[in-house]
Amino acid sequence: MNHSIRTIFWQDGAVVMIDQKALPGEERYVTCVDYRQVIEAINDLTIRGAPALGVAAAMGIALGALRISPMFGPGAFRDALDEICSQFSKTRPTARNLFWAIERMRRRFEASLTASLSPEGVPMPHDAERSAGWPAGDDPWREVREALIAEAIRIGEEDIRINRRIGENGREMIPDGARILTHCNAGALATAGYGTALGVIRAACETGKKAHVYVDETRPVLQGARLTAWELGREEIPCTLIADNMAAFLMRQGKIDLVITGADRIARNGDAANKIGTYGLAVLAKAHGIPFYVAAPLSTIDTALPDGSAIPIEERPPEELTHVQGVRTAPEGVSVWNPAFDVTPHDLISAIITEAGVLQPPFADGILMLEGERSFT
Repeated sequence: MNHSIRTIFWQDGAVVMIDQKALPGEERYVTCVDYRQVIEAINDLTIRGAPALGVAAAMGIALGALRISPMFGPGAFRDALDEICSQFSKTRPTARNLFWAIERMRRRFEASLTASLSPEGVPMPHDAERSAGWPAGDDPWREVREALIAEAIRIGEEDIRINRRIGENGREMIPDGARILTHCNAGALATAGYGTALGVIRAACETGKKAHVYVDETRPVLQGARLTAWELGREEIPCTLIADNMAAFLMRQGKIDLVITGADRIARNGDAANKIGTYGLAVLAKAHGIPFYVAAPLSTIDTALPDGSAIPIEERPPEELTHVQGVRTAPEGVSVWNPAFDVTPHDLISAIITEAGVLQPPFADGILMLEGERSFT
């Protein structure tokens, strides 16, 4: 198996990411040298998937920090960074990991800013330059910028380790010979690498288990058809692509043993937001007696929200429904409603697989117990 998909990484002062809009026809990478380019990439789905969006936001903030003037004092530097963070927070409202990463980068900034200030409240020279004085033109905020870059890279590296642990925790739930239904893409492309829901399937296959994955096409952007099928093909994991409206018939025929998806935000009671269409699959799975699993890192859990009714649901541009790859497929002037996510109630979820363990119903107790695990490194 080949786990070499690099979704997003930091390289030579720039953020590099695979262009998911070009898949499966072309595997190409986009290099962002300005944080606004990262924001654009998030908005136009060049990069997507809640964990990957968290990494993108962290690296974008670090990239933005590189462009803040060295002439700024502490207050102006903080204001500039706050504005960058604010712009990232307006991109994808449902993805909890994005906001988690912004919060973590803010904390790292404050800690590094405090460490860089002298008792008089001005930046101190780099250690190697203290005795010789501060060379003209040197950047007083160099250590702050470097700390933010290091934190963003660390978030990306941690994400891959977390995904592997999710896979290890969930692989026992995949029986040998399992026929698995997925929705959207919760693989390496949705993360910094390896994947959440697909990571569980990968981990099971790595132990020698056989599996066959039925891939929902996932309208309207076809993340299943374009991305999940592409990933599984690279991994040589057998898969079959189906239209979204075929799932019930497939279940009725007894050809599905379990459903596993990712999540973009999970409320305190276990209600889970994921790509539109997930809720319907959970209802179908319940009706047919099929287990429905969610795989997600702890950073996806939002304990501030008591239940799924408080999860913000992003609405996407109407062109995603009226056009397919730039070709109009709907009549001019038709009214469009295009929510990107729906919420699956916790009582339809059999288990939530995290890096800290597998949560069983009732989820609220387990989620609160694992709250202290969020600082995983």
